[in-house]
Amino acid sequence: MNVKSRVRLGAVAGVAALGVGLLAPVASADPATGEYRQLAGVGSDTTQDVGNGLGSAITDPDGTPDNQLIASYNATGTATIKTRAAGCTINRPNGSSAGIDALRADIPNAVRCLDFARSSRGPADTTTNKLTWIPFAKDAVSVAVRSDSGLNNNLNLTTAELHDIYTCVKTTHNSVALTPLLPQSGSGTRTFFLEKIGVTEAQVGACVDGTVQEHDGTALNSAGDIAPYSVAQYIAQTGRVVPDRHGVTVLGRVNGVAPRNANGSLNTAFPYARDVYHVVETARLSDATIRSAFVNVTTGGTTTVSQVCAQTAVISAYGFGTLGAACGTTALTGER
Repeated sequence: MNVKSRVRLGAVAGVAALGVGLLAPVASADPATGEYRQLAGVGSDTTQDVGNGLGSAITDPDGTPDNQLIASYNATGTATIKTRAAGCTINRPNGSSAGIDALRADIPNAVRCLDFARSSRGPADTTTNKLTWIPFAKDAVSVAVRSDSGLNNNLNLTTAELHDIYTCVKTTHNSVALTPLLPQSGSGTRTFFLEKIGVTEAQVGACVDGTVQEHDGTALNSAGDIAPYSVAQYIAQTGRVVPDRHGVTVLGRVNGVAPRNANGSLNTAFPYARDVYHVVETARLSDATIRSAFVNVTTGGTTTVSQVCAQTAVISAYGFGTLGAACGTTALTGER
């Protein structure tokens, strides 16, 4: 197996602009050392940047312990993070599953170190309602290849072809030997992509390099490399809303459908479209701060929009689609 060096940018510099003339708040990789906020979350690489943007945009109504409400810690960086002033030094979770596992493990603690997990997948186990997946944006997953590769010839793969590529049945395309790549274990994008192409973890072929830090186009360093890629991340990277790590990659079509609209925005009708979520403990949905931050509440026919769902300009600027009335709902529950 060709295991390559996959280095993720360790920090996100300030966002320069959120598009359409809206200036972005500074969205650093993690809150500054010694800066603690009421709500702390970890998890998905896909949504870490928009999480930073939301954290910068949403103020804390009472200004305690900080003027900003949400602390969103990146998927990669230092080995540990500290989420509270006292205690709460934990290993940094990398990916949706790791973030969800960390949130679930934190539930029995008297002092909660985590309040939410970022997830780019839905629940993997729906046998209990311990956790609630609250949707806040729309993404899609396409495949990326190098623009200077023979694979980039109006790339248009079917789901059946992608199934065969990732089970190592199809080993060439356009006469180029394929090197299929997958994000690291625990990635929500990995789970979602394999599900969409009909491949279980047990069926992933030996030709697949499954060690890639997701949405890092610089990891595609040979002609036959092909990898799943968040369309929202690609839009934000190439638009310089976040540090650009797309390298020389381009996105392909799937089943004849382009991942982006003519104006460059996310095509929400793409075959591999998905919701992205904030995951919270179901028992804490009654917590006023969590409810206000993430949940749209309808009472007597009047809906109070959550602080996150109200940030449609921020969500769109980071390449995601908005969800309208579906944002902030609490019907989706599970264990992990």
